[in-house]
Amino acid sequence: MLAAYFTQTGGPEVIQFGELPEPELRPGSVRIATRAVAVNPIDTYIRNGANYWPLPNPYIPGSDLAGVVLEVAPGVVGLKPGMRVWCTNQGLQGRQGTFAEQAVVDAAWVYPMTAQVPFEHAAAVALVGVTAHLGLFREAKLQAGESIFVMGGAGGVGSMVIQMAKIAGARVLTCAGSDAKVQHCRDLGADVVFNYQSTDLQTAILAATDGRGVDVFWETRREPNFDFSVAVMAPRGRMILMAGRDARPVFPVGPFYVKGCRLHGFVMFAATAAEMEVCGRDISQWLDAGVLRGLIGKRLPLSQTRQAHELQEAATVQRTADLMGKIVLDALANS
Repeated sequence: MLAAYFTQTGGPEVIQFGELPEPELRPGSVRIATRAVAVNPIDTYIRNGANYWPLPNPYIPGSDLAGVVLEVAPGVVGLKPGMRVWCTNQGLQGRQGTFAEQAVVDAAWVYPMTAQVPFEHAAAVALVGVTAHLGLFREAKLQAGESIFVMGGAGGVGSMVIQMAKIAGARVLTCAGSDAKVQHCRDLGADVVFNYQSTDLQTAILAATDGRGVDVFWETRREPNFDFSVAVMAPRGRMILMAGRDARPVFPVGPFYVKGCRLHGFVMFAATAAEMEVCGRDISQWLDAGVLRGLIGKRLPLSQTRQAHELQEAATVQRTADLMGKIVLDALANS
């Protein structure tokens, strides 16, 4: 099978594209013909040498996949050949990734999708959608009528948080760095959107909440400003952290505990299969109903995985490219 892979870590130039043996079907697993995959920042961190866990060699990157079931191991129930499915949380914790014409995935991580949902949309939603679902509902326990502020609503996770919070009946406030991104956040359903390039966010958020602050503050930045976030949180507010592995910012302990706030840090890949199945079921239903959609910023063939990594790093690390949405690769367009 054709696959993107590397045998040593380094820059995007270490990525090769060529033939690898088809993966073997394992007990409890399914073989999937890949149709679309999506690039996530963690893919580039791992490729660049982040020592999170040992990697297979050769290693196929990628967490997300949408495709068609080819083969099911004996004893697997609920999945059968020909079914359209999506998955995430691959390429992590020593597992092989998804950037190949085929992938063998444990059935517990695979979620059915209907024929009306395009493969590329499911791939674009996968990791970022599960991340948003876990943070909103398992961690923050967001309720209808509450308010939430999302730092960077036009990003991959931010755009999912906006949509899912609206599905839950919350009032959504967010910010973006350009007029186009501000409009995009409004199109996703955000109630109040600020351009952070021209707005004092602390003053604006407090004014928009009658001075009370927000019930949930979702932080997406790698270097949080806790003085700001605690200042705009309501009493008994919850803060969600999902980035900034190496960050060591100052934390305003006094204002935080006096307000009775709570801090929730989490990583998607540490969720159990049962926890992720709850997310997968909801996401599949919302995709089918058309109330959740992925934002695709760039489409490429799978053979251009190296170029996709270059673009992802330029957008999220070097800040030299403006990418609004996910990079999605087509496994059938290997040219």
